[in-house]
Amino acid sequence: MKKIDMLTPIGILIGISMVVFGVISSGGMSGFLAFIDVPSILIVLGGVFGTLCVSFPLKQLKNMGRVGKQAFQSKEINVEEIVGTFVHLSEKARREGLLSLEAELEQIDDSFVKKGILLAIDGVEPEMIRELLEAEIAAVEERHARGRSMFEKAGDYAPAWGMIGTLVGLVLMLKSLNTPSSLGPNMAIALLTTFYGALLSNLFFQPIAAKLAGKTEHELFVKEVIIEGVIGLQAGQNSRFVQAKLKVFAPVEKRKLAEKREHVREA
Repeated sequence: MKKIDMLTPIGILIGISMVVFGVISSGGMSGFLAFIDVPSILIVLGGVFGTLCVSFPLKQLKNMGRVGKQAFQSKEINVEEIVGTFVHLSEKARREGLLSLEAELEQIDDSFVKKGILLAIDGVEPEMIRELLEAEIAAVEERHARGRSMFEKAGDYAPAWGMIGTLVGLVLMLKSLNTPSSLGPNMAIALLTTFYGALLSNLFFQPIAAKLAGKTEHELFVKEVIIEGVIGLQAGQNSRFVQAKLKVFAPVEKRKLAEKREHVREA
């Protein structure tokens, strides 16, 4: 079950809060209002959206919201639970045979685990199982990379459009030097577009891309653990050997805790 990844909205809120605090503490509420300029916002957001339309097909752009949503969700994948699952399955397979594992599939939610177990039950060679499952891992990695690339490109484009907006503001300002009343709004466009571009890139687009990359890396790591578990099942390895082999993938802290529990039970 997916939960809200609170660190993502909290991080964005902290960043915005620090900017707002710095502006208000220096210039008061009037200073804060001076940082709100609709033309500047439209230049940056419209420019970024336009370049994304040029860079990516419509089918991919439609998924940008769904992809970005993943940065605000957290799906805990417990490596220890996966190790425990394969230890249990290996014990049953050695007692009753691989075919007995079909009854266990209904209790497993992970489709990747199910696919691997079915391949083992069907008697597919270990090399072929590894090849098929790693091909699926490569497909997942490619799909995630395509989704993440939209935010990476948006992070690259936002500062550039900020600079374009700055150039627009400077040109308008230079053309209206004889009209003092227009200097202020034109200067606002010149400076605020750079501010908006840098803020969107460094507080939203690039951090979300980094968060998505981290989630992908963890998911692929877990799938590698699953592959090793499936290979152990297919080879009929002893449950203790499977546990020892898969336990090396667990975080060091949890591994030490598990070892202490084992020593306590043995004592």
